[in-house]
Amino acid sequence: MKIALCPGTYDPVTIGHIDVITRCSTIFDQVVVAVVDDSFRKTVLFPCADRVYFVEESTKHLPNVRVTIMKGLVVELAREVGASVLVKGLRAFADFEYEFQMAQLNRKLDPELETMYLMASAEHVFLSSSGVKEIARYGGCVSDLVPEIVKRRFAEMYGNAEG
Repeated sequence: MKIALCPGTYDPVTIGHIDVITRCSTIFDQVVVAVVDDSFRKTVLFPCADRVYFVEESTKHLPNVRVTIMKGLVVELAREVGASVLVKGLRAFADFEYEFQMAQLNRKLDPELETMYLMASAEHVFLSSSGVKEIARYGGCVSDLVPEIVKRRFAEMYGNAEG
């Protein structure tokens, strides 16, 4: 069985993330979405439990996808879940630069773990979690950028009926 690991902060999960996870689910037997519990690189808006719930609700239609929490090195979690491939979505060259560095570090830690990139679909190439958070915070409509569960949470937080 080929198992892929899709790590990320998912703060919050966007339709771009769901697109990559969905496409990944057609390539691999099982996809494990790993929600980073404590990111050194990013300050998160949503607690880990909420981010896990958002991803679970948004992927429940995909029978070969499951969600877990990542608390340490991605290579350790990959070994734990039996994943042979990390899958990351790329939007732009800036994503590639960072992801290339991470792939090389991960290869150093585990030469057997491959990294595969899925290019963002054209309609999602501009989409980022940080951009979505900013739009929602200032009352903009994010209804076509995030899954319904995230839209509802933004509406609760910021009082924006349009989400």
